[in-house]
Amino acid sequence: MLDRRNLQCAPVYEDLREWLEEADKLGELRVVKGASWQEDIGLAAEAVIKEDDGPAVLFDDVPGCPPGFRVLMNVFAGKRRNMTLGFPAELTKVELSDACYDTFIKDRKTIPPRVVPDGPIFENTMTGDDIDLLKFPTPLWHVDDGGRYIGTGCYTVTRDPDDGWINLGTYRSMVHDSKSVGVFMVTGKHGHQHREKYFARGEPMPVVLVVGGEPLTFFAGSTEAPQGVCELDIVGGIRGKPVDVVEGPLTGLPIPANAEIAFEGFLHQGKVKTEGPFGEWTGYYASGAHPETVLEVEAVYHRNDPIIHGVPPMGGGSDEMGRYRAILRSAMLKDNLVEAGVPDISAVWCHEVGSSRLLHGVAIKQRYPGHAKQAGHIALQCRATNYANRYVVVVDDDIDVSNLEELWWAILTRSDPATSIDIVKGAWTSPADPRLTPEQRGNDDITNSRALIDACRPFHWRDEFPRVNAPSPEQARRAREKFGYLLQ
Repeated sequence: MLDRRNLQCAPVYEDLREWLEEADKLGELRVVKGASWQEDIGLAAEAVIKEDDGPAVLFDDVPGCPPGFRVLMNVFAGKRRNMTLGFPAELTKVELSDACYDTFIKDRKTIPPRVVPDGPIFENTMTGDDIDLLKFPTPLWHVDDGGRYIGTGCYTVTRDPDDGWINLGTYRSMVHDSKSVGVFMVTGKHGHQHREKYFARGEPMPVVLVVGGEPLTFFAGSTEAPQGVCELDIVGGIRGKPVDVVEGPLTGLPIPANAEIAFEGFLHQGKVKTEGPFGEWTGYYASGAHPETVLEVEAVYHRNDPIIHGVPPMGGGSDEMGRYRAILRSAMLKDNLVEAGVPDISAVWCHEVGSSRLLHGVAIKQRYPGHAKQAGHIALQCRATNYANRYVVVVDDDIDVSNLEELWWAILTRSDPATSIDIVKGAWTSPADPRLTPEQRGNDDITNSRALIDACRPFHWRDEFPRVNAPSPEQARRAREKFGYLLQ
């Protein structure tokens, strides 16, 4: 059992290079030289990323690219996931999520960034005719992708033109040519909200696109932070000190001083190019190819021997994206439920299958009639899980919600299809949703239905529900201790 009283988040790295050193100490870093961006790196991603304990892989000496320009993939897997989030190695994935909830989500601490005059990100600067985005070893991640996606483990930095709020958001970014990148901001996301405000004013939107940097800032940029809260402030709170940033010379936007690669420029209304298709997190090319606003890059900054951070979605099951989102989104969902006043939440898990968006399990200790429905309906629509949600399953506290077999056992034996399932229509989904009809796509109707499955023992006769034939936790522990050797 996790002892939370003295648990603290203590990241042992400051930037991506120190992270690499720590991953190497754990024996979980592999270096591959000579792999091509055209095919090899994507093939390696297919082979490695779906494995829960697969290594981090650093690709160097990529043919056709400058010496020292590198690509890193599969940061979040194996033993290094705990190191990455700054917690002890012995924590299980559910304990790791609870540790995130307890230490930096439940009582969220924020520390604004500190502006510094210089940093490693400015070791190299390209402007004007010197800009060449094609020199970076951007992979073709999937064989049928419409282009090379330099932005997967990335985040854009934007500013709300009304109140100055800085947002970090992760939006896929395809290289169009030597000076422009597509930035696919999904309708409703914070970056999209900022963009529409600028365009309504008839102004271009200033943007910084960071395509390589330390993992914690990327995680913050790719999960659902509260409206109006800057993710750099959140990372400062996690680390217990300000993030050092430099100001973009063209936009004034903050750029982490120790980032690897950053592009600075503007989105202009009406300046679009065909973006996609891209093999997305749902496992399909569902969003297709479409016109999307283009970032006209006016300056490129990078460290010596820069590193692209790649987080390509594999789809069809668990992958790196599903793994880190499961840890963080589960903690955020638990926080949203507690904030909404739902008592006695035993455990929460946003399942890696479906990239922690499509299936969520919530375990409660039932206290009153309707408790399960209350928890489930909030989980269907709250901030952490609103986007592209599909199924929420609420179970009793004897079920391990992170275990798909146990979750399905509860559904199959404790729910009744006619009375235990509620359907909600007209909810917010993703362009990557393969179940959007052609008519919906034509009408820009990005909505779906979703289901709440109450797989708890029926409250009014729960004491009469048949007993399970499983051992108690203490009996299970004794069985493992006494006869676990039989499985070795």
